[in-house]
Amino acid sequence: MILLFTDFGLEGPYLGETTAVLRRMAPEVPVVNLMADAPAFRSDLAAYLLAALLERSVLPGDVVLAVVDPGVGGSRAPLACRIDDRWLVGPDNGLFEPALRRAGRAETWRIAWRPERLSASFHGRDLFAPVAARLARGERHDLTPAVPTRFPRWPDDLPAVVYVDRYGNAPTGLRAAGLPRSAVLRAGGAVIGFARTFCEAPRGRPFWYENSSGLVELALDGGSAAAHLGLRPGDPVTVLSETVASAPAAP
Repeated sequence: MILLFTDFGLEGPYLGETTAVLRRMAPEVPVVNLMADAPAFRSDLAAYLLAALLERSVLPGDVVLAVVDPGVGGSRAPLACRIDDRWLVGPDNGLFEPALRRAGRAETWRIAWRPERLSASFHGRDLFAPVAARLARGERHDLTPAVPTRFPRWPDDLPAVVYVDRYGNAPTGLRAAGLPRSAVLRAGGAVIGFARTFCEAPRGRPFWYENSSGLVELALDGGSAAAHLGLRPGDPVTVLSETVASAPAAP
Protein backbone atom coordinates (compact mmCIF):
# COMPACT_ATOMS: atom_id res chain seq x y z
CA MET A 1 0.00 0.00 0.00
CA ILE A 2 1.08 3.58 -0.69
CA LEU A 3 -0.02 6.16 1.87
CA LEU A 4 0.16 9.90 1.28
CA PHE A 5 1.05 12.27 4.11
CA THR A 6 1.12 15.85 2.81
CA ASP A 7 0.20 19.46 3.46
CA PHE A 8 -1.35 19.73 -0.02
CA GLY A 9 -4.93 20.07 1.21
CA LEU A 10 -7.98 18.79 -0.62
CA GLU A 11 -8.42 21.97 -2.64
CA GLY A 12 -6.71 22.43 -5.98
CA PRO A 13 -4.94 19.84 -8.16
CA TYR A 14 -1.92 18.91 -6.03
CA LEU A 15 -3.24 15.82 -4.28
CA GLY A 16 -4.97 14.61 -7.41
CA GLU A 17 -1.93 15.06 -9.65
CA THR A 18 0.29 13.18 -7.21
CA THR A 19 -2.22 10.36 -6.83
CA ALA A 20 -2.54 10.10 -10.60
CA VAL A 21 1.21 9.48 -10.95
CA LEU A 22 1.04 6.71 -8.35
CA ARG A 23 -1.96 5.06 -9.98
CA ARG A 24 -0.35 5.16 -13.44
CA MET A 25 3.00 3.81 -12.30
CA ALA A 26 1.76 1.22 -9.80
CA PRO A 27 -1.86 0.47 -10.74
CA GLU A 28 -1.85 -2.77 -8.77
CA VAL A 29 -0.94 -1.02 -5.48
CA PRO A 30 -3.70 0.57 -3.36
CA VAL A 31 -3.23 4.29 -2.70
CA VAL A 32 -4.62 5.85 0.50
CA ASN A 33 -4.70 9.52 1.44
CA LEU A 34 -3.56 9.23 5.06
CA MET A 35 -3.32 12.99 5.70
CA ALA A 36 -3.64 15.91 3.30
CA ASP A 37 -3.72 18.78 5.81
CA ALA A 38 -0.53 18.36 7.78
CA PRO A 39 0.64 21.74 9.15
CA ALA A 40 1.56 23.75 6.05
CA PHE A 41 5.26 24.64 5.76
CA ARG A 42 5.91 23.14 9.24
CA SER A 43 8.00 19.99 8.89
CA ASP A 44 9.03 20.54 12.52
CA LEU A 45 5.43 19.96 13.64
CA ALA A 46 4.34 17.47 11.00
CA ALA A 47 7.27 15.22 11.88
CA TYR A 48 5.67 14.26 15.20
CA LEU A 49 2.34 13.49 13.57
CA LEU A 50 4.07 11.38 10.95
CA ALA A 51 6.00 9.39 13.55
CA ALA A 52 2.80 8.64 15.48
CA LEU A 53 0.89 7.58 12.37
CA LEU A 54 3.81 5.46 11.23
CA GLU A 55 3.54 3.43 14.42
CA ARG A 56 -0.25 3.03 14.45
CA SER A 57 -1.40 3.09 10.81
CA VAL A 58 1.48 1.92 8.60
CA LEU A 59 2.38 -1.76 8.23
CA PRO A 60 5.63 -3.43 7.16
CA GLY A 61 5.88 -3.32 3.40
CA ASP A 62 3.91 -0.08 3.09
CA VAL A 63 5.35 3.02 1.41
CA VAL A 64 4.62 6.48 2.81
CA LEU A 65 4.96 9.40 0.41
CA ALA A 66 5.51 12.23 2.89
CA VAL A 67 5.70 15.79 1.60
CA VAL A 68 5.82 18.87 3.79
CA ASP A 69 8.47 20.66 1.81
CA PRO A 70 8.79 24.45 2.13
CA GLY A 71 12.38 24.18 0.80
CA VAL A 72 11.33 22.49 -2.44
CA GLY A 73 13.68 23.35 -5.28
CA GLY A 74 16.46 24.32 -2.87
CA SER A 75 19.46 22.50 -1.48
CA ARG A 76 17.68 19.96 0.74
CA ALA A 77 18.16 16.41 -0.48
CA PRO A 78 15.42 13.98 -1.54
CA LEU A 79 15.42 10.88 0.66
CA ALA A 80 14.16 7.33 0.78
CA CYS A 81 14.26 5.81 4.27
CA ARG A 82 13.47 2.25 5.26
CA ILE A 83 12.35 2.29 8.88
CA ASP A 84 11.42 -1.06 10.40
CA ASP A 85 10.44 -2.39 6.94
CA ARG A 86 8.31 0.66 6.14
CA TRP A 87 9.45 3.03 3.38
CA LEU A 88 9.36 6.81 3.74
CA VAL A 89 9.96 8.97 0.68
CA GLY A 90 10.27 12.74 0.96
CA PRO A 91 12.49 15.73 1.70
CA ASP A 92 15.52 15.79 4.00
CA ASN A 93 14.21 18.61 6.19
CA GLY A 94 13.52 16.97 9.54
CA LEU A 95 10.20 15.43 8.52
CA PHE A 96 11.60 11.97 9.31
CA GLU A 97 13.60 12.93 12.42
CA PRO A 98 11.31 11.54 15.20
CA ALA A 99 10.61 8.40 13.17
CA LEU A 100 14.33 7.79 12.70
CA ARG A 101 14.98 8.22 16.44
CA ARG A 102 12.27 5.75 17.37
CA ALA A 103 13.20 3.15 14.77
CA GLY A 104 14.48 -0.25 15.73
CA ARG A 105 16.21 -0.46 12.37
CA ALA A 106 16.71 2.30 9.79
CA GLU A 107 18.50 2.71 6.47
CA THR A 108 18.61 5.92 4.46
CA TRP A 109 19.37 6.68 0.84
CA ARG A 110 19.60 9.83 -1.20
CA ILE A 111 17.48 9.71 -4.34
CA ALA A 112 19.88 10.11 -7.26
CA TRP A 113 17.26 9.61 -10.00
CA ARG A 114 15.75 12.66 -11.69
CA PRO A 115 12.84 12.68 -14.11
CA GLU A 116 13.17 14.16 -17.56
CA ARG A 117 10.92 17.01 -16.48
CA LEU A 118 11.21 18.20 -12.89
CA SER A 119 9.17 21.15 -11.70
CA ALA A 120 11.15 23.37 -9.33
CA SER A 121 8.08 23.68 -7.10
CA PHE A 122 6.40 20.25 -7.25
CA HIS A 123 8.81 17.48 -6.33
CA GLY A 124 5.93 15.61 -4.70
CA ARG A 125 4.46 14.86 -8.11
CA ASP A 126 7.56 14.71 -10.29
CA LEU A 127 10.22 13.13 -8.07
CA PHE A 128 8.84 11.59 -4.88
CA ALA A 129 5.72 9.97 -6.37
CA PRO A 130 7.58 8.01 -9.08
CA VAL A 131 10.14 6.77 -6.53
CA ALA A 132 7.37 5.76 -4.10
CA ALA A 133 5.58 3.87 -6.88
CA ARG A 134 8.73 1.97 -7.81
CA LEU A 135 9.46 1.06 -4.21
CA ALA A 136 5.89 -0.17 -3.77
CA ARG A 137 6.42 -2.45 -6.78
CA GLY A 138 9.60 -3.83 -5.26
CA GLU A 139 11.95 -1.90 -7.55
CA ARG A 140 15.02 -0.13 -6.18
CA HIS A 141 17.45 1.85 -8.29
CA ASP A 142 19.30 5.15 -8.33
CA LEU A 143 19.44 5.27 -4.53
CA THR A 144 22.75 6.25 -2.94
CA PRO A 145 23.42 5.40 0.74
CA ALA A 146 23.37 8.64 2.71
CA VAL A 147 23.32 10.07 6.21
CA PRO A 148 20.26 12.28 6.63
CA THR A 149 20.47 15.72 8.14
CA ARG A 150 19.82 15.38 11.86
CA PHE A 151 18.09 17.81 14.20
CA PRO A 152 19.54 17.06 17.64
CA ARG A 153 17.92 20.09 19.28
CA TRP A 154 14.45 18.84 18.51
CA PRO A 155 12.94 17.12 21.58
CA ASP A 156 11.95 13.47 21.56
CA ASP A 157 8.43 14.62 22.45
CA LEU A 158 7.29 18.08 21.41
CA PRO A 159 5.34 20.04 24.05
CA ALA A 160 3.29 21.98 21.54
CA VAL A 161 0.11 21.75 19.48
CA VAL A 162 1.00 20.09 16.18
CA TYR A 163 -2.40 20.07 14.47
CA VAL A 164 -6.00 21.21 14.84
CA ASP A 165 -8.65 18.90 13.37
CA ARG A 166 -12.08 19.76 11.99
CA TYR A 167 -13.65 19.34 15.44
CA GLY A 168 -11.22 21.76 17.04
CA ASN A 169 -9.32 19.03 18.86
CA ALA A 170 -5.62 19.83 19.23
CA PRO A 171 -3.14 16.94 19.15
CA THR A 172 0.29 17.67 20.58
CA GLY A 173 3.71 16.22 19.92
CA LEU A 174 3.70 14.52 23.34
CA ARG A 175 3.27 10.75 23.47
CA ALA A 176 0.60 9.93 26.02
CA ALA A 177 2.49 6.85 27.22
CA GLY A 178 5.05 9.20 28.75
CA LEU A 179 2.55 11.04 30.96
CA PRO A 180 0.71 9.74 34.02
CA ARG A 181 -3.04 10.23 33.92
CA SER A 182 -2.65 12.53 36.92
CA ALA A 183 -0.61 15.03 34.88
CA VAL A 184 -1.80 18.63 34.69
CA LEU A 185 -1.17 20.64 31.53
CA ARG A 186 -1.34 24.31 30.67
CA ALA A 187 -2.33 25.52 27.22
CA GLY A 188 -3.94 28.75 26.09
CA GLY A 189 -3.86 30.06 29.65
CA ALA A 190 -5.96 27.20 31.02
CA VAL A 191 -5.06 24.42 33.44
CA ILE A 192 -6.15 21.10 31.97
CA GLY A 193 -6.62 17.69 33.57
CA PHE A 194 -7.09 14.23 32.11
CA ALA A 195 -10.24 12.41 31.05
CA ARG A 196 -10.26 8.99 29.42
CA THR A 197 -12.75 9.98 26.75
CA PHE A 198 -15.24 12.70 25.80
CA CYS A 199 -18.23 11.25 27.62
CA GLU A 200 -16.26 11.20 30.88
CA ALA A 201 -15.07 14.82 30.64
CA PRO A 202 -16.81 17.66 32.48
CA ARG A 203 -19.11 19.44 30.05
CA GLY A 204 -17.73 22.77 28.86
CA ARG A 205 -14.23 22.23 30.31
CA PRO A 206 -11.19 21.36 28.20
CA PHE A 207 -9.38 18.14 29.00
CA TRP A 208 -6.54 16.04 27.65
CA TYR A 209 -6.69 12.43 26.62
CA GLU A 210 -4.72 9.83 24.68
CA ASN A 211 -5.90 9.99 21.09
CA SER A 212 -6.06 7.09 18.64
CA SER A 213 -2.50 7.78 17.46
CA GLY A 214 -1.10 7.63 21.00
CA LEU A 215 -0.60 11.39 21.33
CA VAL A 216 -1.74 13.76 24.05
CA GLU A 217 -4.68 15.65 22.58
CA LEU A 218 -6.54 18.66 23.96
CA ALA A 219 -10.29 18.51 23.54
CA LEU A 220 -13.64 19.90 24.65
CA ASP A 221 -16.74 17.72 24.80
CA GLY A 222 -19.23 19.06 22.30
CA GLY A 223 -17.08 21.98 21.22
CA SER A 224 -13.81 23.23 19.83
CA ALA A 225 -10.89 23.18 22.25
CA ALA A 226 -8.84 25.21 19.78
CA ALA A 227 -11.44 28.00 19.64
CA HIS A 228 -12.09 27.86 23.39
CA LEU A 229 -8.39 28.14 24.24
CA GLY A 230 -7.27 30.19 21.23
CA LEU A 231 -4.86 27.49 20.05
CA ARG A 232 -3.03 27.14 16.76
CA PRO A 233 -0.35 24.70 15.57
CA GLY A 234 2.94 25.59 17.21
CA ASP A 235 1.44 26.95 20.42
CA PRO A 236 3.20 25.63 23.55
CA VAL A 237 1.79 23.08 25.97
CA THR A 238 3.34 22.92 29.44
CA VAL A 239 3.29 19.98 31.84
CA LEU A 240 2.68 21.70 35.18
CA SER A 241 2.64 18.78 37.59
CA GLU A 242 1.72 15.16 38.02
CA THR A 243 -1.30 15.65 40.23
CA VAL A 244 -4.69 17.19 39.65
CA ALA A 245 -5.62 17.39 43.33
CA SER A 246 -5.01 21.14 43.61
CA ALA A 247 -5.55 22.10 40.00
CA PRO A 248 -7.98 24.98 39.52
CA ALA A 249 -10.83 24.51 37.09
CA ALA A 250 -10.14 25.39 33.51
CA PRO A 251 -12.24 28.19 32.12
